[in-house]
Amino acid sequence: MTREEIVENVNSLLAEEFEVDPAGFTPDANVRDTLQLDSLSLVDLVALIQQTYKIKIPVSELRTIRTFENLYDYIQSHLSQA
Repeated sequence: MTREEIVENVNSLLAEEFEVDPAGFTPDANVRDTLQLDSLSLVDLVALIQQTYKIKIPVSELRTIRTFENLYDYIQSHLSQA
């Protein structure tokens, strides 16, 4: 899966799940702020990404995912390991 496909798929998935306009999904935008995530919604986000891409996101690594760019990078790097 290419970087472009990851970005497109993630943006579409998150826009639908969290009912947010994907126009705000810029690489440097804060994921939690943009999606208006509380702690429960954050769990939903992690579960959605893990289920969709068949990757694990440990809590320790979740803390490093602040922006959409971080999220795309994480998914891309872990997909290549699968």
